[in-house]
Amino acid sequence: MSTFRFFTSDVGIDLGTASVLVYVKGKGIVLNEPSVVAVDKTTGKILSVGEDAQKMLGRTPGNIVAIRPLREGVISDYEMTERMIKEFIRKVLGFRLFKPNVVMCVPSVITEVEERAVIDAGSQAGAKRVFLVEEPVAAAIGAGIDIAKPNGNMIVDIGGGTTDIAVISLGGIVESTSIKVAGDKFDEAIIKYIRRKHNVLIGERTAEDIKKEIGCVFPRPEETSMEIKGRCLMTGLPRTFTVESNEILGAFEEVSSTIVEAIHAVLERTPPELTGDISTNGIVMTGGGAMVWGFDKLIASKTGIPTRVADEAISCVALGTGSCLEHLATMQDGTMNLSRRRQMMT
Repeated sequence: MSTFRFFTSDVGIDLGTASVLVYVKGKGIVLNEPSVVAVDKTTGKILSVGEDAQKMLGRTPGNIVAIRPLREGVISDYEMTERMIKEFIRKVLGFRLFKPNVVMCVPSVITEVEERAVIDAGSQAGAKRVFLVEEPVAAAIGAGIDIAKPNGNMIVDIGGGTTDIAVISLGGIVESTSIKVAGDKFDEAIIKYIRRKHNVLIGERTAEDIKKEIGCVFPRPEETSMEIKGRCLMTGLPRTFTVESNEILGAFEEVSSTIVEAIHAVLERTPPELTGDISTNGIVMTGGGAMVWGFDKLIASKTGIPTRVADEAISCVALGTGSCLEHLATMQDGTMNLSRRRQMMT
């Protein structure tokens, strides 16, 4: 049962393509749910949000549609995003007299139109003021990196819709890129591979289970396998079969290579002094996509730079966003972290 509160806490939101994490000042991360909304098409009423809505994906009758309102790191369905944020804020804060300040994360490379859509969605969802911070900056803070030092650090944040790669020094981004190749592309690669190789159709949730269980981008010391179920494209009937981890390694090759190439491109543009710092400090990986087995080993083997997956990799962006709540007095609402704007003006 929701409680009525006269005072409210400020909120940090990691608004991800795959999931939303909410950080409440003084409490930490209080919500981690999928970015899915289930809607009755007839009435327009939201039936459920988050985990309950995800269970409906691919299983809804004609009048109910389960949708993901964010695609590739940006808002694709403005109204649903706004309603989803409003529901999550209500879930963590209850009914409140005063509106909260909200810090939200966005990809490091984003258009002004996309930026404005995030600000407007936050405001319409009930925020008093909306502050934006770049995902790799928040990820670095959440991973425990002191970004204020004149010392180069590279962060690779692999989310559901985007991979954000940035070199950070003196509290700002020196070089960065954001590519629309991340966790969702791994799922798509599995679906395509299973269809082509086994002539079987599987759903998004099954693909994600395969990615988590046996997915890898670097050869495993021991081969693993998994029994999966899908629909045979020849007969239209259910079929159960086994998939090996080395098959998924091959299916992931194109996606993982694209991410490694993007890392190379950022390193090539990085000033030599900072490149030296990065070779000493290593590359830090965050986000759900960083949990794909062997990703740190793959990047280390391709770049020659020690690479590690941050502790609590999935929560790093939300934790960094939460840390920003302590410094709202020094932040400008309605704009990005100003490092990007400085770059654009030089």
